[in-house]
Amino acid sequence: MSEVVIVEHDTETGVARIVLNKPQVLNAVDVAMAQAIAAAVDDVADAKGVRAIVIAAAGRAFVAGGDIAAFGSDPSRSAEVVDAILDAMHPAILGLREQDAPVIAAVRGAAAGAGLSLVLAADLVVAEEGAKFVVAYDRLGVSPDCGGTWFLPRKVGAALAAEMMLLGRTLDAAEAKEAGIVNVVAPQDGLDAAAAELAGRVARGATRAFGHFRRLADAALSTPLADHLEAERASFIASTGTADFREGVSAFLGKRKASFRGE
Repeated sequence: MSEVVIVEHDTETGVARIVLNKPQVLNAVDVAMAQAIAAAVDDVADAKGVRAIVIAAAGRAFVAGGDIAAFGSDPSRSAEVVDAILDAMHPAILGLREQDAPVIAAVRGAAAGAGLSLVLAADLVVAEEGAKFVVAYDRLGVSPDCGGTWFLPRKVGAALAAEMMLLGRTLDAAEAKEAGIVNVVAPQDGLDAAAAELAGRVARGATRAFGHFRRLADAALSTPLADHLEAERASFIASTGTADFREGVSAFLGKRKASFRGE
């Protein structure tokens, strides 16, 4: 695994961490970074026993967007560079959404451009006080990528999404929480602890059921109700074959807290 992205997997807790590690450029995404992210997602997907995934970043920013220097060095090759980045980022984002394990983004500093899209692709977001969330593409005269236009209106609604794109509105951590992007605002120097606590809670849940929930939720806005009801039926029936379902029923009847294994 490339050093620009570090993968850690705690087999005892089931928590995997993908850490973006180019703090000297605020973790800006170039082709090498995008390919490393895709490789990290594949690595986590292939690992056994992963029940929560934390995406974090080294340094004072989460991701400051794409590496503009990669475009500016030869504008005639910008389309080629963007294609190469997205050839890696698209499978990475789809891979994260296809996992059963919930994805938690831990955000310090700026989440801009592709960084914002990566945050929006997470199921839960912990942001440190002082974090900033900005579309940023408008400053370059381009439209968002990496799923930004798919996730953002779903998370914040069409009106605020338009403000962020057309007016360049930046949200701080508290505003992002109110808007529905952030779930937990952590105090300064408390981000890692807050993300670990949340990941631990999620990792003790019914992992396969969480995967069904995400896939159903992703499909809900584009699926006719009758079809969606049948998809819910299929997911529920599939869940009844898991060890976690048997444990959940046993715990409910025994009036005790369930102890799920993610199986």
